Amino acid sequence: MPILFMLLIPFLLLAKPFKVATYNVENLFDDKVQGTEYDEFIPGKHNWSTRMMQIKLNHTAEVICALDADIVGLQEIENAFVFDLLSRRLKRVGCGYRYAAISHKEGSSIQVAVLSRYPIKKSRDLQVSTAPGIRNILEAEVEIQGRPLTLFVNHWKSKSRKGYESKRIASARTLEKRILAMPKDKEYIILGDLNSNYDAYLTLKKRLDDRHGVTGINQVLHTLRGDHLISKAEIIRGKKGEHFNLWQELPYKKRWSHRFYGTKSTLDHILLPATLFDGKHIDYVNHSFNVFKSAMLFTPKGYINSWQMKGGRHAGKGYSDHLPVYAYFDVKPFSISGEDMKNKPPVPKKIDDLYQMESLDAPVDLNNAVVVLKRGRYAVVKQTPQGRGIFLYGTVNDLKEGRRYDLRVQEISTYKGLKEITALVKLKEKGSVSLTPFYQALGIWRQNEVVREIVGVYKNKYLYVNGKKIPIYFKNRKLTPENGSKLKIHYAHLGYYKKLQLVVYSKKDFTILEN
Repeated sequence: MPILFMLLIPFLLLAKPFKVATYNVENLFDDKVQGTEYDEFIPGKHNWSTRMMQIKLNHTAEVICALDADIVGLQEIENAFVFDLLSRRLKRVGCGYRYAAISHKEGSSIQVAVLSRYPIKKSRDLQVSTAPGIRNILEAEVEIQGRPLTLFVNHWKSKSRKGYESKRIASARTLEKRILAMPKDKEYIILGDLNSNYDAYLTLKKRLDDRHGVTGINQVLHTLRGDHLISKAEIIRGKKGEHFNLWQELPYKKRWSHRFYGTKSTLDHILLPATLFDGKHIDYVNHSFNVFKSAMLFTPKGYINSWQMKGGRHAGKGYSDHLPVYAYFDVKPFSISGEDMKNKPPVPKKIDDLYQMESLDAPVDLNNAVVVLKRGRYAVVKQTPQGRGIFLYGTVNDLKEGRRYDLRVQEISTYKGLKEITALVKLKEKGSVSLTPFYQALGIWRQNEVVREIVGVYKNKYLYVNGKKIPIYFKNRKLTPENGSKLKIHYAHLGYYKKLQLVVYSKKDFTILEN
């Protein structure tokens, strides 16, 4: 019976779509000294020990078992020794993988690897650079129903420690060269931690942009066509070397697998060529891409449950600072919906339009948006002096007060009645603007206006102006004046928190005239 079951395994695997995933496990190190490990993983230091390694192995195996992918690319595996320990641990707990491969970059602290339930016929390293901090790309060929499928497992240079875009471009160029050398009908998947957002061409920080707007993920791997990301309708008739980024299938709010100091990002990717949409052999299963969000991967407060260090010592708790992402594939032809066939470039909108919408199904463009007020992480923009204004919450980036921009709005919300833009990217800067016409008199009683030079008396959270009582809130509560203070408000945002109120953001925005 066991022999018969083993013979049936390939057929059982092919009876349903197969799942491909990628997971950055966050520093799976062994308990031995090789001389290349990160300082905090040297045995005997920072509480790193055999016991800690065993806990990390257990936690990593727990996630991989729950993920239950047929093929999973892994990043941040120290070496073949600890990778073998992980494989053994998976087998011991009943979710082993029969086939495995790992990269072998000499001098590198961490490697990339792949586990597979399908036969790995061959694998090799694609060397990007001899520099220790630049990882090799692992190329592995698996066999699916007699058909080869090539996997490229990546872990590109991070944006920290002089992580300029040129270093990620070097990895992308190596991959591009290999892809262009393959037959036109070759079926392959690019997956891994590319340390890039899917829209890096719009969101890459200036300090990292040493190639004047060219990015590895967008321009070199050709997920971009012209000024827009390649759509599913376009990849079906795509050219060799072009790729569709599966992040585009998810609503903007769900586009993240990593969070750094509150900033959500899409560092982990699955990129697909036209050959996985052509109805031949292996194809992508439409709308199957997602982020694996098991409850164990989050803290009670909703943060990613990363591997924890407390006081510089390993605590033996947590999993990884990344979430796995996955997608399904099948030997059945790709099936596209009519909706997918429609190219949906962002539509230009007026700020007034956003007030009629609760959320966005797709990004919209706000052209000629003027930053009327900017204070720290907050700003107010308007398109015309008499038109509506809208509040930017935590997404002001490098916008400057008194400048005009074309903006792409990705997410809006309404918080306690206040209309907000909570995610956007800058498309174009269009010069300076005189702000005087954009300020409104206090008589224009509508939210997200900016008012100036108001004189009144402060008392119990209200400003009394010409016999009128106006709610007022000081963002820095330490700046709240004493009752009875006569104030001159130089700049205030007419915000909303259950009711309209003046919001004063900084010390320079008001003067105490007398007590």
